[in-house]
Amino acid sequence: MDQLSKEQQYKKGKKLFNTVFGVFFVVFILTASFGIGFGLGKKKGTVEETELFIDQATVANKKNTGSNVIDFSLFWDVWDLLKDKYVDAESLDARQLFYGAINGMLRATGDPYTVFLDPENNEKFNEDISGSFEGIGAEIGIKGRVLTIIAPLKNSPAENSGLRAGDKILKIDDESTADMSINESVDRIRGQKGTEVRLTIFRNGDDETQEITVTRDVINVKSVELEFKDNIAYIEVNRFGRDTIKEFSSVAKKTVSQKSKGIILDLRNNPGGFLNVSVDLASKMIPKGKVVVIEEDSDEKQKKVSAKGGDILSQIETVVLINKGSASASEIVAGALRDNRDNVTVVGEQSFGKGSVQELIPLPKNSAVKITVAKWLTPSGDQINNEGISPDIEVELTNEDYDNDRDPQLDRALEILKEKIQ
Repeated sequence: MDQLSKEQQYKKGKKLFNTVFGVFFVVFILTASFGIGFGLGKKKGTVEETELFIDQATVANKKNTGSNVIDFSLFWDVWDLLKDKYVDAESLDARQLFYGAINGMLRATGDPYTVFLDPENNEKFNEDISGSFEGIGAEIGIKGRVLTIIAPLKNSPAENSGLRAGDKILKIDDESTADMSINESVDRIRGQKGTEVRLTIFRNGDDETQEITVTRDVINVKSVELEFKDNIAYIEVNRFGRDTIKEFSSVAKKTVSQKSKGIILDLRNNPGGFLNVSVDLASKMIPKGKVVVIEEDSDEKQKKVSAKGGDILSQIETVVLINKGSASASEIVAGALRDNRDNVTVVGEQSFGKGSVQELIPLPKNSAVKITVAKWLTPSGDQINNEGISPDIEVELTNEDYDNDRDPQLDRALEILKEKIQ
């Protein structure tokens, strides 16, 4: 996929796609209690944009006709009280309070993926999706109301330090994450190359927590890697970014030219990325017109997204590897291949279950908002969100396997293919 200009990216942003952080490590300033900062007025039933100094903004209250009516004067009452009563009033930053109020409003939805991007973080967002940034190289999310590592990126500081998919982050440095949003936690974990962050984590199967110190670095993520294991093409897809389709197309052509008898598509620890990229990749592996994914909106109206054409791999026996770090776009591809082909076997562990669609909407002053507008279903109609993809053959990767550099999931995939292509 060609690099996009910032203006083109904004236009692209109006299309539906995933970000898991869909995207890599969006950073935010702060969260605040529920409220709304207002620079808007009403005129003849339409909203008119205005530019005001924050302390001059006013809101016309609606007539109180029932308990469901919100009196916005409450917000300004608190605003004024904070200004007048707060012990360190001189240290207050009006812009941060304003952005924090917006973030607080979105946080009150209970959806960690509906977020506001202030200008600084919108710029970082665009850096992150390019595949190069500074940090520890791990996707994080909320699982069971606990801050969780979705997946450490391959060869990242996170992976090299021993962090694994499914690790629960209980503390960042010495601060508890119990009441911390994804936004705050990402802000604390991300940082400049060479600096350290200490994470207290709990891992399933362990009796006690452990501390892992990670040294931040520049993260450069290669989307697709190819290795031939005799007559089997082993393809690792690490993310679904701007360059993924270009790299995957090249790998697919090499797979065909080598006359590979089998394919292992490794989507383990792939936290996702762009929806359109997952559809393009699936289109290389299933026939044109087959349903890749179903989008279901709040009214339960469904839209089927189909393969675009360009299939060159669907006739080759395939095993798809997934684990608890496979999320969003990875789950879409795994579900599409499983539901549309008879020669696909899914091996590994239950995937993460991030099956919601975010729309990126550009806003004035170089800000933006991501709002969850739909959920994803597999072609057979199975819910992905909070459910994930179940493997056809479950193979666990234990702590003992990990510590001894064993990979029973990959071993099982090779066994399956060798049996089928004999």
